[in-house]
This record gives sequence, C-alpha cells and structure tokens, in this order.
Amino acid sequence: MKRLILCFLALFSAASMYAQKENPLIRSGNKLYGQGKFKDAEISYRKALESSPKSTKSEYNLGSSLYRQKEWEEAGKSYLSAAGRMKDSDAAAKAAALHNLGNTMVKAEKYAEGIEAYKQALRLNPADQDTRYNLSYAMRKMQQQQQQQQQNDQNKEDKKDKQDQQQNQQQQPQDQNDQQQQNQQQQKQQISKQDAERMLQALKNDEQKTMDKVKKQKAKPVQVQVEKDW
Repeated sequence: MKRLILCFLALFSAASMYAQKENPLIRSGNKLYGQGKFKDAEISYRKALESSPKSTKSEYNLGSSLYRQKEWEEAGKSYLSAAGRMKDSDAAAKAAALHNLGNTMVKAEKYAEGIEAYKQALRLNPADQDTRYNLSYAMRKMQQQQQQQQQNDQNKEDKKDKQDQQQNQQQQPQDQNDQQQQNQQQQKQQISKQDAERMLQALKNDEQKTMDKVKKQKAKPVQVQVEKDW
C-alpha cells in the first residue's frame, strides 16, 4: 500500500504538454497544494474551472487536491472528467489521469473499477511499471474482498441456521406441552362422557326396577274378604 501512495501522480506542471494559457488561479492552487493546503488549493481550482469550464488542467488538479483530502468519490469524478476530455494522442497525460482514477477507486475499495482504470492506462502507456504494480495490487485486493464477502455470507447463513435450530428447540417443548394438554382435555372429556353414560344407565336400571316392581304388584292376586254366612 505504501508504494501505491508513492505511485500517485499529483499535478500537471506549468510545463504540461497542453497549450492552454496558464490560469493565475491554477498557479495559486498549485502553490497552495505544494504547501499542503489542499482545501485552499481545491477552492482555487474550482474558481479556475468556473472561469474556464473546459480546463483539463484545472479538472485534473482539482482531483488531486480532493484525493489528498480523501474525498474519493469527488476525486474520481474529476479524474474521470479530465481523462474524458483528453485525446488518445495525449497518451501520457490521459494515462496519468486514468492511473490516478485507479488509485482513487482502490482507496474507495471499488476494486473492479480501479482495475479497469489501470488497464485503460496501460493500453495508453504499456511501459508504466507503477500502473502495472497497482493493477496487480488491485486484483489481489478484489480477490480478498470477494473471499471476505463469501465468508460473511456463509457466516450469515450459519447464524440463520443456528437461530432456526434454536427456535425449533424452543418450540418443541411447547408443542409437547400443547399435545399433553390436548390429551388431558380429551381424557377429561372421555371420562365425563363415560360418567354420563353410567349415570344414564343407572337411571335406566332404576326405572326398569321400578317398572318390574309395579308389574309384580299388579300380577299379585288380591285377597277378597268373604263375608261369613251367619
């Protein structure tokens, strides 16, 4: 990672291959940048862009000042914009912008985008060993990121399985209790039904006994008292 930072390409100098007239705001920004006053440099570069919206140098240097402030997303936009304005014939300058775009994407952990930027830079400047090294670094980091993501996904799946298992174990005793209560209820209902049947049978038996007794009484001869013949 240390070499990745050393591979960063900071600013277009006044001796840039661009034929643009040097903007005083750009010179002021460069001076501030050299003093480590990156926020102040950013302000100067933005003012330079306001006065000359198509200034590739202002756009590129704005990206560098944002990069130093760790504003990865904004820095990436500036580098991408600068590279898009450059012609392929300006291979060295465009490769530098793409190289720094790659650095910015790597810092933001957007490794796939960083890799693509480095590849584009190498197509324009195949001899750039710094870009080649950074490309290799980004590819390793992307592989590690993917492995970590897979591990995280697996951990989440294992955690979910464990939670489901615990939930099932907690539900099982409750299910057993519910079943026991249901069985007890059924037994009570069955006992109550049996008691009712016994009571009904007892009533029938009593009724039958009563009827039999009545029949016997009706069948018993009645003794008629005969009056004596005097």
